[in-house]
Amino acid sequence: MAQVLEFRLPDLGEGLTEAEIVRWLVSVGDVVAIDQPVVEVETAKAMVEVPCPYGGVVTARYGEEGTELPVGAPLLTVAVGASEPGEVPAPAGEPSTTQSAAAESPTAELPAAPAAETVTRPAARPVSGSAGPSAGETSGNVLVGYGTGAPVARRRRVRPARPAPAPRIPAAPGAGPLNGAAGPVPVVSPLVRRLAREHGVDLRALTGSGRDGLILRSDVEQAVRHGAAQPQPATAATPTAAAPVAAATQEGAVRVPLRGVRGAVADKLSRSRHEIPDATCWVDADATELMAARTAMNAAGGQKISLLALLARICTAALARYPELNSTVDMAAREIVRLPAVHLGFAAQTDRGLVVPVVRDAHTRSAESLSAEFARLTEAGRSGALTPGELTGGTFTLNNYGVFGVDGSTPIINHPEAAMLGVGRIVPKPWVHQGELAVRQVVQLSLTFDHRVCDGGTAGGFLRYVADCVEQPAMLLRTL
Repeated sequence: MAQVLEFRLPDLGEGLTEAEIVRWLVSVGDVVAIDQPVVEVETAKAMVEVPCPYGGVVTARYGEEGTELPVGAPLLTVAVGASEPGEVPAPAGEPSTTQSAAAESPTAELPAAPAAETVTRPAARPVSGSAGPSAGETSGNVLVGYGTGAPVARRRRVRPARPAPAPRIPAAPGAGPLNGAAGPVPVVSPLVRRLAREHGVDLRALTGSGRDGLILRSDVEQAVRHGAAQPQPATAATPTAAAPVAAATQEGAVRVPLRGVRGAVADKLSRSRHEIPDATCWVDADATELMAARTAMNAAGGQKISLLALLARICTAALARYPELNSTVDMAAREIVRLPAVHLGFAAQTDRGLVVPVVRDAHTRSAESLSAEFARLTEAGRSGALTPGELTGGTFTLNNYGVFGVDGSTPIINHPEAAMLGVGRIVPKPWVHQGELAVRQVVQLSLTFDHRVCDGGTAGGFLRYVADCVEQPAMLLRTL
């Protein structure tokens, strides 16, 4: 007899606590194989296809496309052991039907308790080299926080005569009435609690839009936009004066939710401005010789060398001289942590917004290797295939905003890094070269740095070294 297994949204790593359903890849009644992708979700880091660890018939899905779910929330249920769509479990005392009542709705909110054995398996991480279960039950593959290794011996059975209790949601410290009634605040995400704390939002005053009234990040963000952070209760004795009409309430105004990649960018940039005392210095440099060197490299044959790769190679050489800028600040310990490896992030504009892929161990790579990795990560960013691991862990960021046709900018540091180098467009300009006025290829370089890790002398020295290498690429030979 088939078993109905519940598959929950797994931990997708990097501290992510929620994900938005972008596209369902299966429908109720479909037969799925083990490790077949069943849903495409978007986290604050990347788009991820989530594979199901069970093979069988899909009996229910939870959540419409566009719904945001917390980690651990049910995604779908699968009748394992049923090889055909008609072989789903039937209620006790009734013959088997082609489809259960719970499966008729592709977005059922709560499944009916089936008479067949319903098993919820906890996440299990397979041990390398250990013997796994049969291929017909599980696969051994993982994303980050869930595994499909051997099931535990003890199973939790749900009996139809005994309704499942409502999920217990931990209450926030000092939690009191919920919307005027006694009870815990339905929030499970630490990110949501922190966001509410930072903006002064009273979670007890919110009505959650998630399943069973769960308060999601979008609920807190909406409360912030509507001014719920500082509620002003009106009294019966004093009539409330009419508030002026804000621009956001004008007829025809369009509201765009800050979630997914856009929301992650907003959170990170706001945190950077809030926590990092940054400063910016800039310099114009003659890039004529650098452009000529790149032309000569590419004319020699082999893989084409990108300008971004040459600038990255210059950055890694400069960071070797000024390691203060390849660091982070631990204010809890009141320490500056200098990092031994350079994981170089670079800003890339995609249809989904700004992303910052990271080139691991950039300090060990040649210009050719850097070119190949930049091309791979850029293509993955455009197609939405970047993994969370490829979008995190950077120690220094290179931002080539010159591709937008602008000369200069004051970059915002990619928290928790300590610096970012911005590069403007390279254009012909009048320049004094060898004592005479000439038309040269000029670029503006700007460095934004965390003033806690160094003073202006260090930042200026770094920027000057970068400019000197741009003007005289032969200086890099000293570091090879």
